[in-house]
Amino acid sequence: MTRLERLRKQFVKQYIDSLIIMDPANIYYLTGIELMAGDGLLFVTNDLAVIITDDRYETYLDELENDQVMGLITRDYFGKLAELVGKLEVEIVGFENTLSYRDYESLDDLMPVGMVACDRIVERLRRIKDPEELSKLRQSAHVHDQGYQYVLSIIKPGMTEKEVADQLDAFMKQHGASEASFPTILASGPNSAKPHATVSDRPIQVGDVVTLDFGYFVDHYTADMTRTFVIGQATPEIEKVYQLVNQARQAVIDHMKAGMAGNLADQAGRSLIDLAGYGQYFNHGMGHGIGLAVHEFPASYGPKTKKLKLRHQEILTVEPGIYLPGKFGVRIEDDVIVSHAGVEVITKTPTDLVVVTPDA
Repeated sequence: MTRLERLRKQFVKQYIDSLIIMDPANIYYLTGIELMAGDGLLFVTNDLAVIITDDRYETYLDELENDQVMGLITRDYFGKLAELVGKLEVEIVGFENTLSYRDYESLDDLMPVGMVACDRIVERLRRIKDPEELSKLRQSAHVHDQGYQYVLSIIKPGMTEKEVADQLDAFMKQHGASEASFPTILASGPNSAKPHATVSDRPIQVGDVVTLDFGYFVDHYTADMTRTFVIGQATPEIEKVYQLVNQARQAVIDHMKAGMAGNLADQAGRSLIDLAGYGQYFNHGMGHGIGLAVHEFPASYGPKTKKLKLRHQEILTVEPGIYLPGKFGVRIEDDVIVSHAGVEVITKTPTDLVVVTPDA
């Protein structure tokens, strides 16, 4: 069954007989066609799939080998869509509820039939990866493993966080990545205690804890990897916190399997951090889905995700962390493929604490 056929099977549940798709990642997932945001839309009925875009894409569509999708070239995307809907026997048009209010108003004024907002209808299909997607995600993770080893080879005291992040960016793009899927986090010293620190001009110093969290698209699919290491020498407190986070990460991986509730997967690791007295310093979910976006469905699994059941052949991150304000933070993140038998960890870099020795 093709992805478009799988989508059409959802129409009855959504009480629609057609769907407007404007999210570029969803359009690519369903058709293999790459549109930039705002450059058109995909309209799917029970019988047709139509890309409506402008003449900048005309040659691209002509050369595309996809007999499931036809193209309409226009500069008036919504006008052409309304005209098409008027000619077809459709009664209810669904649209992604991520549509901007401005676009919704424009469509609502033009559409000759009723419209219904649909919540993550394509994103839920994207959750389960097919073998080709899993292969691409493994390759993406492999490039991330290489990127982390590169950072360990070049980082030294005196370099700024930004300098290291810029060199990582160049390395990733030289080794198959197209672009970052989110702004790289390279946080040193007290900055590492901020879960979503931005890269700064702070010079890296001997004794710093450094957290590197990065994701890049490789052949359209992104991994998401975090490692924490130390420059110089780790204090007993750093070693203690690091080992606790690493044990929590491994506990989640050891317990995870398809069918498990999201809160139970989370609890396998969070309970260790709670029992050690650091529960208040772990203030985010245990992980999230990845694929064509760095935060795919499920957007998060954690203590309150009892109704979320892990699925066979979905890919999730596992990323416990402890953040001690003003001191340091530790986060370790792996990407795993969930199955009925357990998980496959696709980020292969070992998670033992690394201490980078400064140059003499």
